[in-house]
Amino acid sequence: MSRPLWQRLTVPLLASLVVLAVAAAVLGVGLTRRAFPQTEGELEISGLTAAVEVVRDERGVPHIYADTPEDLFMAQGYTAAQERFFQMDLRRHVVSGRLSELVGEGGLETDKVIRTLGWRRVAEQELPLLDPTARAYLQAYTRGVNAYIERQSSPSRMGLEYVVLARSAPGYTVEPWDAVDSLAWLKAMAWDLRGNYTEELARGRLVGQISLEQLGTLYPDFPQERHPTILSPGEWTPPEASLPSADSRGGTSGPSSAPEPGSDPADRLGLGEEAPGSTPTGALTRSWLADPGAGQALDATVLALGAIPELLGTGEGIGSNSWVVSGEHTATGQPLLANDPHVTSSQPGTFVQAGLHCRTVSESCPFDVTGFTFAGFPGVIIGHNQAIAWGFTNLDPDVTDFYLEDVRDDRVLRGEEYVPLAVRTETIEVAGGDDVRLTVRETVHGPIVSDVVEAARDLGTNAPLGAVQTSNDYEVSLAWTALRPGRTAEAVFALNAATGWEEFRDAARLFEVPSQNLVYADVQGNIGYQAPGLVPVRRSATFGTPPGFYPAPGWDAAFDWQGFVDFADLPYTLNPDDGIIVAANQAVARGATPFLTSESDKGYRAARIVSLLTDEIARGPLTVETMTQLQLDDRNAFASVLLPYLLDAELDGAFYQEPQELLRGWDGTAPAEGEQSAAAAYFYAVFAQLLGTVFDDELPPDLRATGNSRSMLVVEELLASPDDAWWDDRQTPGVIESRDEAVRTAMVEARHDLTRRLSKDPEDWSWGELHRVHLRHEALGGDAVPALVRGIFNQERQAVGGSSSVVNAMNWDASTDSFDVTSSPTMRMVVDLADLDASRWVNQTGTSGHPFHPHWDDQTQAWVEGETYPWPFSAEAVDAAAQHRMTLVPGPTGR
Repeated sequence: MSRPLWQRLTVPLLASLVVLAVAAAVLGVGLTRRAFPQTEGELEISGLTAAVEVVRDERGVPHIYADTPEDLFMAQGYTAAQERFFQMDLRRHVVSGRLSELVGEGGLETDKVIRTLGWRRVAEQELPLLDPTARAYLQAYTRGVNAYIERQSSPSRMGLEYVVLARSAPGYTVEPWDAVDSLAWLKAMAWDLRGNYTEELARGRLVGQISLEQLGTLYPDFPQERHPTILSPGEWTPPEASLPSADSRGGTSGPSSAPEPGSDPADRLGLGEEAPGSTPTGALTRSWLADPGAGQALDATVLALGAIPELLGTGEGIGSNSWVVSGEHTATGQPLLANDPHVTSSQPGTFVQAGLHCRTVSESCPFDVTGFTFAGFPGVIIGHNQAIAWGFTNLDPDVTDFYLEDVRDDRVLRGEEYVPLAVRTETIEVAGGDDVRLTVRETVHGPIVSDVVEAARDLGTNAPLGAVQTSNDYEVSLAWTALRPGRTAEAVFALNAATGWEEFRDAARLFEVPSQNLVYADVQGNIGYQAPGLVPVRRSATFGTPPGFYPAPGWDAAFDWQGFVDFADLPYTLNPDDGIIVAANQAVARGATPFLTSESDKGYRAARIVSLLTDEIARGPLTVETMTQLQLDDRNAFASVLLPYLLDAELDGAFYQEPQELLRGWDGTAPAEGEQSAAAAYFYAVFAQLLGTVFDDELPPDLRATGNSRSMLVVEELLASPDDAWWDDRQTPGVIESRDEAVRTAMVEARHDLTRRLSKDPEDWSWGELHRVHLRHEALGGDAVPALVRGIFNQERQAVGGSSSVVNAMNWDASTDSFDVTSSPTMRMVVDLADLDASRWVNQTGTSGHPFHPHWDDQTQAWVEGETYPWPFSAEAVDAAAQHRMTLVPGPTGR
């Protein structure tokens, strides 16, 4: 499975870091100050047409004022580079498959995979597709970044990290930035936020290893009768299903249809008998899926793609909360909108706060916007302007498909004949080493990813024949929407300038990848929701399952993508009757048309948010403070399901009964410390042990239950079946365990575990001692790094509340031996459409990317404690909050 980037870079960087540890002890903060940004006075920047003012508040957040969009985005590029250039440079090396140029052989594995996928190649194709205005904005941003590079001249004056890397990449010089560097970052976003990828591979690997009934249990349907979808019935009317022959967008009838909720688990997975008279051409059958060779092939594919770094993070915890309420429920009579995206925890953080303001807002200069930006990309990603506010959560549609390809040399089977593959050669430069040549091959579906890792070539053994005479030499290709050139970059600018619902939807129409749930509010009192993005139209390769449920045979054109769901057919709503929209990665709507995904979050967070909002509205109108407090809720909606079984368990002796007694007074919350914290620690330790007891004896190590929403729903459904085969421990032959025995075993093992980790006395336990967040540098983290250097680049672990699948989504992974946070709310915001200056926000780290800078981590403690800061927007509010003022003026030299 994919390892974080910092783990793969630790070994090649270790020698350099030891040297730095000695140097840092001598030079200390003085060495880092060379890269600190100038925030006062006047700077000449060539290319500006007029003076630009940059006003920074006490947390270093820049608000930029300019007369033209080009000057505005140029200044944004300059200030972003001032604060986060190394983060920008690292990311562009990663997404271009050029990491080895910066870090040496430690980046080679990553480079091979990303060159094979061709992220930068696609970005290069996208640039000419953008309208001239968007290209002009990107070029302006590029000029600003390059003005910074020219001014600083030396890498050591741009970031302390370059001093660290001087030994692994001697003589490294910083290249000029270009617009494609910005566009390529969107591919990394799309990769980490893609849907169905791991589940598609996992299901195929498990066929033949466990019974069909057990496999069906692991992938339950979204519990739409218990948990709310984003859009309630009546809020949106789905398009009519097309006839099977037309292959509708997932359909509700015919061979490609998604099974109805509540169907038999084996049937739901498409592993039952085919219906009489059905003839799904080339359909994969039970005999193929049970073939051991298929599992071996999919294992190899997982290895092949495991080298891609997790820049935003991956897995079920990668998501977000967002909700918007209409003025009928608020104290001001105008909407409130809340958002907190959940991605990997890092230092510096994922987002940078900023404000972009045309001094006079007009058709020629339409921007008056503030919010959270990406270092390296112009515009505001999430936030508000003078008229509207918006938030993102991951829609997570199924936008990736794997195809088995029958390959002979450089030809691939299509129908009855072998046709040429597209072949190209990539040259990877390696700092301190020889260049590496890489051959990349592509089919009509996409790049052959099994070329990247030698182990993946074992795929050819016993691969599915599908009644076609083949060569038994198989590869795996990947179809992915982000490998199709598009215009997503335009969507950001259109969103920033939108002033109403129709303009907002027009912007969403351009937002192709990654597909996000967009929530909306405006100063006119409207609220809304839109699902955008490219969602492929294709048939299922396995009878009775949704499209993309299993890998498909690449030689059969019946399973190629046939296009994309029309934007007009994607779900949306404006001003729903109940005045509430909650998008927390759950299923969008009931029904299977258009088909979006079978892998949505199972809705525990969403259900809790809806319940909290309903209760708060019953008590009185909502305020900004109410909304910010709701973001911190850590009550586990699943706990009430499992808790009765834990309280009823018969445990022998006071040693085991003492922690059980903690649960009798537990309210289901997960504070880091305090009265309820000991019970929370015990509950989550029991849950982790229960998942291991039930699943670890039958699942491969990398497919063990993580403890997130799907795990919770699986356990919830198993609890109603005390004699289900999953409860039995296969490691105790001759003994068949039941539910009650498994629960009891988990409680006993949790008692032992916490005694070893924390204390013999349960009263001394606390969730915060187990559950900690560690903000690591994207490239220079890792416990193998000397402690002095870790102290420079990484923040110390901090105890936090929250947990997986709760509103305060401090996620952890139960399949590991750690309760440490794996992903978290990387920022929190609440927008008040009645008074935009009354809005609140907080970032995970700080504005600066420079260690020792006052704004390196100055928001972290507030973020940990659930506090937020005032969010000035109007010129008057920004002026009142100003701490530093800098003027950028036109200059002939760029210096």
